[in-house]
Amino acid sequence: MASDSPRERGEGWIGVDLDGTLAYYDGFKGDDHVGEPIEPMVRRVRKWLREGKDVRLLTARKPHPAIRRWMVEHLGALIPITSTKDRDMQALYDDRVVQVERNTGAVRAEDEAQVWAKD
Repeated sequence: MASDSPRERGEGWIGVDLDGTLAYYDGFKGDDHVGEPIEPMVRRVRKWLREGKDVRLLTARKPHPAIRRWMVEHLGALIPITSTKDRDMQALYDDRVVQVERNTGAVRAEDEAQVWAKD
């Protein structure tokens, strides 16, 4: 029987963080400031959009017009902005993620080291 879950069918949405993942981040500088694009991730998101994938900006920031302008300029499109993940999220790309192995609680040491490292 086919799943009715987009994620289980491989059609769920992809969450991508803004600050430190899509845009350079060196501290909060106000709602109207978005850093320079991080080209490898910007290229990846553009590719997904060309392929028709559902890509969403998953950020703790409130949706500010500066973010929308940044998306149009650097991604070539407006993508949905959310601060919430749901059961259909297929993947999350974020500089603060610590990957946890499913059903074990085991974490990747290199992820933890990156998140807790002080610059």
